[in-house]
Amino acid sequence: MLRYIHRSGFQPFSQRLLPWVQSIAVPGSHRVQPSAVRHVRSWSNIPFITVPLSRAHGKPFAHRSELKHAKRIVVKLGSAVVTRGDECGLALGRLASIVEQVSVLQNQGREMMLVTSGAVAFGKQRLRHEILLSQSVRQALHSGQNQLKEMAIPVLEARACAAAGQSGLMALYEAMFTQYSICAAQILVTNLDFHDEQKRRNLNGTLHELLRMNIVPIVNTNDAVVPPAEPNSDLQGVNVISVKDNDSLAARLAVEMKTDLLIVLSDVEGLFDSPPGSDDAKLIDIFYPGDQQSVTFGTKSRVGLGGMEAKVKAALWALQGGTSVVIANGTHPKVSGHVITDIVEGKKVGTFFSEVKPAGPTVEQQGEMARSGGRMLATLEPEQRAEIIHHLADLLTDQREEILLANKKDLEEAEGRLATPLLKRLSLSTSKLNSLAIGLRQIAASSQDSVGRVLRRTRIAKNLELEQVTVPIGVLLVIFESRPDCLPQVAALAIASGNGLLLKGGKEAAHSNRILHHLTQEALSIHGVKDAIQLVNTREEVEDLCRLDKIIDLIIPRGSSQLVRDIQKAAKGIPVMGHSEGICHMYVDSEASVDKVTRLVRDSKCEYPAACNALETLLIHRDLLRTPLFDQIIDMLRVEQVKIHAGPKFASYLTFSPSEVKSLRIEYGDLEVCIEVVDSVQEAIDHIHKYGSSHTDVIVTENEKTAEFFLQHVDSACVFWNASTRFSDGYRFGLGAEVGISTSRIHARGPVGLEGLLTTKWLLRGQDHVVSDFSEHGSLKYLHENLPVPQRNFS
Repeated sequence: MLRYIHRSGFQPFSQRLLPWVQSIAVPGSHRVQPSAVRHVRSWSNIPFITVPLSRAHGKPFAHRSELKHAKRIVVKLGSAVVTRGDECGLALGRLASIVEQVSVLQNQGREMMLVTSGAVAFGKQRLRHEILLSQSVRQALHSGQNQLKEMAIPVLEARACAAAGQSGLMALYEAMFTQYSICAAQILVTNLDFHDEQKRRNLNGTLHELLRMNIVPIVNTNDAVVPPAEPNSDLQGVNVISVKDNDSLAARLAVEMKTDLLIVLSDVEGLFDSPPGSDDAKLIDIFYPGDQQSVTFGTKSRVGLGGMEAKVKAALWALQGGTSVVIANGTHPKVSGHVITDIVEGKKVGTFFSEVKPAGPTVEQQGEMARSGGRMLATLEPEQRAEIIHHLADLLTDQREEILLANKKDLEEAEGRLATPLLKRLSLSTSKLNSLAIGLRQIAASSQDSVGRVLRRTRIAKNLELEQVTVPIGVLLVIFESRPDCLPQVAALAIASGNGLLLKGGKEAAHSNRILHHLTQEALSIHGVKDAIQLVNTREEVEDLCRLDKIIDLIIPRGSSQLVRDIQKAAKGIPVMGHSEGICHMYVDSEASVDKVTRLVRDSKCEYPAACNALETLLIHRDLLRTPLFDQIIDMLRVEQVKIHAGPKFASYLTFSPSEVKSLRIEYGDLEVCIEVVDSVQEAIDHIHKYGSSHTDVIVTENEKTAEFFLQHVDSACVFWNASTRFSDGYRFGLGAEVGISTSRIHARGPVGLEGLLTTKWLLRGQDHVVSDFSEHGSLKYLHENLPVPQRNFS
């Protein structure tokens, strides 16, 4: 049964914790300042979620996405996580954040257990203060104040520190969990508690009873009495593991209690293929049994008994016992406030241990393949890239039956699950495939002068010449929904521009995407660059893909405005090309033609209302109200069954008006439109700038001067005169196809075709030139002469 807690006037945890922590802090020690715990996330920022938590224990989860179903979870806090950087005292702010996350998961109905270090560090802080206080009193009595500076603190024995710190550590945990109406209980264990059958049963029974009562057990090795670790008593099969540190304790506890998930928090991001910090070190996303041979372990943690090798051995032992394991960083200030909840939500955090290897390459490997393949693609001759695109166009028509059969499977599976507009986007037909083939041949023709085109030549000095040339951007990630026809379009543009490409399509088009990608790779194979375009078929979440900033150079979303917004929010250090909304306007001027207006409004709104370039707001000049032209517009919209929303000014002119619009900044994406009244072309421009999305805006007028004023002053990606908003499209612009429509103000804007997928680099050719030759007393002078740009001749 899930338990939900709500309190009116709930105080942030950092404010409630601070007075108590100050009251128990060791006198004279470092007290917690408000800033120390201010980074703890607000309770309301970690939402309650309801997930099915019942699960038969036996096999560990195969994929990260399944972790959200974990019912029983052990969180192991390493010494580096719990202690401060000076190794003397606890990292209270970090600890408070961890307790908050554990409490949130506990209150979702999960069974949480903590394995924690920290008693030694907490005790060391106490004992050091007591020794300093004792020494200062004695020396003040016998030697005077001048000798206080010479006091030396003796080396403190770890067992004594643990004995002195256990009670304070537990008191701190109790106070923190109390803030969330959760009770905690301390359990101290040694290796004998697991090897003695009676003690093991007692421990098991105690833990089960605590979990049944919704109590969080906090488990630690009894460091006050535990003997030194024996070097050779390590992993000895699935039923035996020596509890010589908290890593092995957490693994033994997880298997003993049949937990679903073990989260091991340390001071590194996870497991690397070489020691963290080395130049070639890469974080291993998923670690499989048997991969140990490919890993080089670094030094152990700055504190604590175990290193990464101990953690991996313990993790593999737990995995063999049926428990899933994730090793992650619990100390990084940017992620520690949500690292536990992110892991349970299935996000790509740390290293996930799995027994199930994927059938194909990981997305990271696919990214590297796309990078390598894209570089080979860019070195091909323009004619070779064009040949690949022509071959793909031929395959679309030659293999149409196979493509349409796969698309039929998608449509059958989507029936009843997708709205009609989305089903229309998902559907392929012979005419669509023919149009695609025509567009691809246009791209092939335009690709002849794309990569390597010289844009500028400058003679810097004698025998020193500079060129600016076009080059591919690198690796593109294109994420698209419900539109399988997008795949060959984007693939052709990537081929023409020499870019590597990762494609992530919606699962509703899985069959169509699979066959279209297969045909794309078949076309690429004629020049040996098959790997340049990859289709991501793993269970990779879009948010995780957006974090691959070392692999991906540009993200291009193709889909709903919500998809674009989500990707723009999730992208970490990767530019996103696209638009989050398509709020397109049409301004009908007082001098508009009666014959043109209704045709333009009908086509812009009704031809494809779900498109991003469909009309959403119709601005009418005030002089047109109660005229035959206005009546014709209204009658046409009614015949087309378009729902009308009245803007505030338009509503004020009507006795019985349509429903007044809730907002003037709405993308309906359906047969709905907002009508508003303006007094002039300038007021129309001001309205567009205030409520538009800089996508596509139109003026309908016969006055050329008014039209030019509108064209020059509206600051949108596409501005038209007496033309439908639906012309805002790469194919209709003659670009062959587009990867999307961009409303950003840098790089590419509007429909983005081949040119938008290129950037530039500078080539400087000299003969032993050095900058010092151009100094005040040097022998050379800068010329900076513009040179003619060579023109390629393509027959």
